[in-house]
Parts: sequence; structure tokens; C-alpha cells
Amino acid sequence: MDASRLESIPLFADLSRQDLRAVARHADEVDLPSGAKIVEQGRLAYELFVIESGTADVLIDEHVIARMGPGDVVGEIGVLKTHTRTATVVATSPVTAIVIYGPELTALTESLPGVRAELERLVTERTGGVV
Repeated sequence: MDASRLESIPLFADLSRQDLRAVARHADEVDLPSGAKIVEQGRLAYELFVIESGTADVLIDEHVIARMGPGDVVGEIGVLKTHTRTATVVATSPVTAIVIYGPELTALTESLPGVRAELERLVTERTGGVV
């Protein structure tokens, strides 16, 4: 992945060029069609996604609770806290997403504690600190 593409992602916006290159080494990219399930409630969680382009709905028990778009992170609650998906995320348009798998995420957040802190903030914001 090209590190310069990460500069516009809020999760990575404050990182140095060197740190962006480190993130790029730990990240992959996926292209998903409209209607694809990015994550599915109740399934094991082993990666998180950052939407680079496109949109997606977040559903709990088939009820839409949020709409996501470019720059939004999905899957962080499961991969960091619950180890299972707490919601389903469905692409509502073609989506290009940055994906970071669990072991890569662990290595990344150990070397870049600011990224870990931002992900923890997102989890707290989205769960009200309940998880």
C-alpha cells in the first residue's frame, strides 16, 4: 500500500511520514461491491477496516444504527475488545477499504501508541465505555 494514501485518513492524520510507511507495511487494501458484508454480527473478529472510499451501513439485529463513509473505522470493537462482531456492516456502494489484521494491528499499535489511543477512544465513544 502507498503510504501517501493514508495521509487523508483521520486515524493516521497526525503520523509522520516514517510512521505512515510503517502503517502501510501492516495494511492491505480490499475492494468490495455494494451489498457486501464487511463484517457480520456474531462472527469472530480478526481485522479492522478503514473506509477509504464508498459508504456502508452499520446494523445491530438488522436495524441501521449508523452510516459510515471515507475515513471511518469499522470492526475496532470486535478486534480490540470483544473478539466477536457486535454489529454487521454492509457496503451501500462499492467500497475500497484499508484492512489491518489482528497480528499486524497488535504490532502496529505497540509501535504507534497514538493509533492505539485513537482506536480506544473510538471504542469508548461508540460503546459508551460499556465494553
